[in-house]
Amino acid sequence: MQNQQIQALLSPTSVAVIGASTRPDTVGRAVFANILLGEFQGVVYPVNPKAYSIMGVRAYASVLDIPDPIDLAVIVVPARVVPKVLEECGVKGIPAAVIITAGFKEIGPEGARLEAQIRDIGRQYGIALMGPNCLGLMNTDPGVRLNATFARSMPLPGNIAFISQSGAVGVAALEYVVGENIGLSKFLSVGNKALLHENHLLEALAADPQTDVILLYLEDLEDPKGFIELARRVTEKKPVLAIKSGRTREGARAAASHTGALAGSDEVYDSLFRQSGVLRADTLEELFDYARALALQPLPKGEKVAIVTNAGGPGIMATDACVRYGLRMAPLTRETREHLRSHLPPTASVQNPIDLIGDAKEDRYALALQAVLDDPNVDAVMVICTPQIMVDLEAVARTVVQVVTRHPASKPVVACFMALEGLERVLAILDEARIPNYRFPEAAARALAEMVRYTAWVNRPRTPVRIFDDVDRETARAIVEKARAEGRTFLPEPEAHAVLRAYGFPTVPGRLARTEDEAVRAAEDIGYPVVVKIVSPHIIHKFDVGGVVLNLQDPDQVREAYNQVLARALAAMPDADIWGVYVQKFLPTSKGLETILGMHRDPHFGPLLMFGLGGVYVEVLKDVTFRIAPVRELGAYRMLREIRARALLDGYRGQPPRDIHALAQCIMRLSQLATEIEAIQELDINPLLVMEVGQGAHVLDARILLRPVQEG
Repeated sequence: MQNQQIQALLSPTSVAVIGASTRPDTVGRAVFANILLGEFQGVVYPVNPKAYSIMGVRAYASVLDIPDPIDLAVIVVPARVVPKVLEECGVKGIPAAVIITAGFKEIGPEGARLEAQIRDIGRQYGIALMGPNCLGLMNTDPGVRLNATFARSMPLPGNIAFISQSGAVGVAALEYVVGENIGLSKFLSVGNKALLHENHLLEALAADPQTDVILLYLEDLEDPKGFIELARRVTEKKPVLAIKSGRTREGARAAASHTGALAGSDEVYDSLFRQSGVLRADTLEELFDYARALALQPLPKGEKVAIVTNAGGPGIMATDACVRYGLRMAPLTRETREHLRSHLPPTASVQNPIDLIGDAKEDRYALALQAVLDDPNVDAVMVICTPQIMVDLEAVARTVVQVVTRHPASKPVVACFMALEGLERVLAILDEARIPNYRFPEAAARALAEMVRYTAWVNRPRTPVRIFDDVDRETARAIVEKARAEGRTFLPEPEAHAVLRAYGFPTVPGRLARTEDEAVRAAEDIGYPVVVKIVSPHIIHKFDVGGVVLNLQDPDQVREAYNQVLARALAAMPDADIWGVYVQKFLPTSKGLETILGMHRDPHFGPLLMFGLGGVYVEVLKDVTFRIAPVRELGAYRMLREIRARALLDGYRGQPPRDIHALAQCIMRLSQLATEIEAIQELDINPLLVMEVGQGAHVLDARILLRPVQEG
C-alpha cells in the first residue's frame, strides 16, 4: 500500500459520505453530521441519489457527479450496493475509502464472497480500504479535525493513537477517553480488515508526528511474522500497547506433544508481544492507564521508586504494589533523609515511603518532592494525597506541578489524589502540566512498572539470530522425508535422536537393537548402566504401555528388559509394528535438573518454541515460556529467566548452578531446526537434563511428529 493512499485516509482534504441520509436516526446521517459539525478543515460532500441536500449541503447522486477530486470516501450503503459504489470510487480515482457497512464475512459464506469482491476492487484500483463493518476513523489534528464515525463525541487532541478491530470496543474506548479527558491523535476502526490491517496502520502511525504512543485492540493478526518485525522497529521509537481478546485456552486443539498441548493462542500472543516489544494490557482501563504515563511523562532511567504520601495505609499499599509489579523501593541517601528529618515533624517518616502525616499541607509536599527528585537513587516518584479536612487538594496539586515543572531532573512523576469531591479541578491542574493522576496506588504502580519495562526494551542489548554452521541439514532432511514417503507422521526415538544429533544437540549414546543379542551387544558397546525403550512408529507414549526399563546393569537384565518391553507393548497394542528396542546410556536424572524443550508449528504463526521445567511435572506445573522462531540469542537467555523455577537454574538450597549456556545453545539450535525443516510439526525433548555449570546438557528422550505429506 502506497504512503500517499494511507495519508489520504488519515489526513484527507476532501471527503465524500456515500449513503449520507436526510433521516436523523441513520448511520449515514450521523457520520455526515459528525464530519460537518465537527469542524472538518476540508470539504465534505454528501452522496445520496434520492436527496437534493443534506443538512443544508448540496447532495450528489454519485461520486462520479462530484466535480472536484476526493481524497476519502466513507461508504454507508447496504452491503449489496457496496461493490458498485466502490467501483465508482475507483473510476473517480479516490485513493482511500472506509466501509462502515456491516453484512460481510461476519455473517457467513455469502457475506464472505461479497467481502472478497470488494477486496478485489480495492486492489484493482489501488484504494487504501479500511473495513468493512467498522466504526470509522478520527483525526484530532487541528489542521484536519475529521470525525468520520457514528460515535457520540470526539476526544480532545492528544498524542495517543488507538487502532481497534472491534467497533463496539472502539465506542467504549471513545466514551472512556472523553469521560477521562484523555486526548487522542487518531482513532482507527479496522473492522473485518478486507484490505488494510493493523500492520499498514501501525507503520503509518510510526511516522505520524502527532502520535507518540500507539494502542491496539486485537482479535487476531493478519500477518504475525510481519507484525513482529514491524513492531520491533516501531517500539524502538514509540511505545506500542495492546489488548488481545480471547485469553483462555478453551479452543486449543488436542496435541500429541507437551508443547502442542500447552501452546494455546494466548501463549502465542504473549510470545509475539514479548519479542516485538509490545506492552500487553488486560483491560481498557489498564491500557489507557499505561498510555497516559508513557504519553505524558519522561521514561525512568531505572526501577527505583520513591513514594510521597500523607497517609500510612495508602503508602503501604503503594509499596506492596510497586514490589508486586517488579519495581524497587528507592533507598534514599543519608543526605536526603537528614534533610527531610530536619524540616518535617518528628512523627513523619523519612524512610521510603515518605509519610508526611495527615495534616501535611502543600509546603511539606514541596519539600519532600523536591528532595526525592534531587536524590540520585530515585528514578521515579509517586505522589499520594488523601483528602483530609485540613488539606487543600488544589493547593497540593499546584505545588506538585510547580516543583515538577521547575526541576531539571527528567524523572517521571505520577499522582494519586484519592478523592472524589473537588477532583475535577485537581485533574485540570495536573493535566495542564501533563502529570497523570490515578484513583488508586495500584494503578499508578502498574503504570510505572510498564514504563520501566518499556525503558528496558529500548535500552536492551541487540543480538542477532544465531545460525550454527556445524549442522548436517541433509541428514536430518533425509530422515524426515523417508518417514513421510512411508506415510508416517511420527519419528521413533532412534530417528528423532538422529535428527537432533544432525543439528548438534547433546544426545546420549544409543542404538536400535532388533534382537536380544543385538541389545546386549549395544549395551556392552555403550557401557553400563543402560536403558531399554520400545521402538515402534505406532507407539508415541512409551511409558504408557510399559515400554521403558531403566538402570540396567548387566546382560541378563538387558535380555529380561528386552522381552518385557516387547511383551507389554504387544499386549497394549497388538497391531503395532515393533522395530525393536532403543538401547541408550542411562543417566540418572538426579545428576542434573530436568527441563523440557519443545516446538509446535502453529498454522498462523509458524514454529513456536517452548522451554520450562521438565520431567513428569511439565503438564502439572505448566512452568513454561514460549517464543516464536527464529529466536535471537538474547531471547534464548531470557526464556531461561522467565520460568518460575529459574532459581533452580541458579542453584537453590545447596544445589549447584546449572549450565544455562548449554540450555541457551539448545534453544537456538531448536530455533534453527524448526525454521529450516518445515515438515516437523511438533517436537519434545523431555527431559533435557542440564548439568552443573560447564558440564553441558543431555537429551534423554525425544519425540518428533511430522506434518502429513498433503500439508506440504
